[in-house]
Amino acid sequence: MKSKFSLSLVVLFVFSFFFGCQKDQDDIIQPTPTNLEVQNFIWKGLNQFYLWQTDVPNLADNRFASQSALDAFLVNYKVPKDLFDALRVSPTIDRFSWMVDDYTVLEQQLQGTTKNSGVEFGLSYYSGSSNEIFGYVRYIIPGSDAATKDIKRGDVFTAVNGTPLTVSNYQSLLFGTNDSFTLNMADIINGTITPNNKSVALTKTALSENPILVNKVIIVGTKKIGYMMYNGFYSPFDTQLNDAFGYLKAQGITDFVLDLRYNGGGSVQTATYLASMITGQFTGRVFAKQQWNTKINAYFEANNPNGVRNFFTDKIGATPINSLNMTKIYILATGSTASASELVINGLKPYIDVVQIGTTTIGKNVGSVTLYDSPDFTASNRNPNHKYAMQPLTFKVVNSADFGDYFNGLTPTYQLGETISTYGVLGDVNEPLLKAAIGKITGTGKMIQPSAGKQFEFFKDSKSIDALQNQMYLEKAPKGLQQAFN
Repeated sequence: MKSKFSLSLVVLFVFSFFFGCQKDQDDIIQPTPTNLEVQNFIWKGLNQFYLWQTDVPNLADNRFASQSALDAFLVNYKVPKDLFDALRVSPTIDRFSWMVDDYTVLEQQLQGTTKNSGVEFGLSYYSGSSNEIFGYVRYIIPGSDAATKDIKRGDVFTAVNGTPLTVSNYQSLLFGTNDSFTLNMADIINGTITPNNKSVALTKTALSENPILVNKVIIVGTKKIGYMMYNGFYSPFDTQLNDAFGYLKAQGITDFVLDLRYNGGGSVQTATYLASMITGQFTGRVFAKQQWNTKINAYFEANNPNGVRNFFTDKIGATPINSLNMTKIYILATGSTASASELVINGLKPYIDVVQIGTTTIGKNVGSVTLYDSPDFTASNRNPNHKYAMQPLTFKVVNSADFGDYFNGLTPTYQLGETISTYGVLGDVNEPLLKAAIGKITGTGKMIQPSAGKQFEFFKDSKSIDALQNQMYLEKAPKGLQQAFN
């Protein structure tokens, strides 16, 4: 399939270039000291794959004349993450690169599996405060511990185990090592957060979230409106996603509302499948293009331009895709809509009419690939001495019209913000964002009215905090470089 990738092939080009130059200057490459193995992996991985490699002087191909010179630099960074952060460009440019000390956890997270109580939430500031924050439930994951407790969308909490939430303690309280904890609840009364003496005891378990939270058909007059709330591009659920579209197709829907308001992203391949399910009439045409760093791009431009392109498809493996053949789509999006979600919005725009309802998205037009400490940076033959892995930004994505400059987010066609006190039930025709979409579809909602209720300044949401970091990633990097060295 044109959009499948193999990381080892990319490595052969850039890896051999670096060591070819190094051997000319050093007759014998000295083995990396054991205490610098992680640091050596970080430098070489970023030197080869980091999107902004040419903008970081310490990552230049000619920065170090030998392995010994590189080691002399690396020894100054006893903590691996300190080196990783030092080799990144400005955090205002690179907002999303990250690394972990246990790749097992990373792999699970990218597939939608986390240690989770099942409460997906947002955090906002108290009015007039820059330190005190409170939480509110966005949705409950089915099958979780929270699904068995008295807690629901729109509920508010102000403390954990009796300790009020602040910008300095929220991570330790909500994402600490304790699997069992208690949320102290509150109400919003006349725009004021007021504790109500209620509490909910929760336990985190290993939880795989099916990203299809709601999939239904809403009949309004002559309109059969398909509605899907989709919360993550997790490839293990691609078959279920295709089945969900099969249901909508069998129902003969006339219009489609895709709810991505809390979708922080995930797999580029899954995003390509989703776009192909929404359409179906563009098989074989370009959905998206990847722009890598200078040295990787140079090879592909000269030898295999399609190696860094994603194409609309009609199959998942050998399984036919259930396509809706839509020419117009309504997408619900907010400031928590990121990366692969934005890729779908931007990738569809050259082909069909995309009506975006909500607020401006986060603005993540760049993606990553997992790098391991192995000879070719893939998961094969990983260094057994540690479990560090990196998820650095390695490519920018543009659509078939070469547009991808949405660093400040994708602006909605119709502006409509959520307020906690008027959240409504997801999938209900009176939920404000869905109601607005139905109104546009049926022609009954010519004007979209602002949501009633007090607006609180947004701080964070649970998916971006819980190491998922609004991801758009490739499971493997592009094919196409191996022939250059055979």
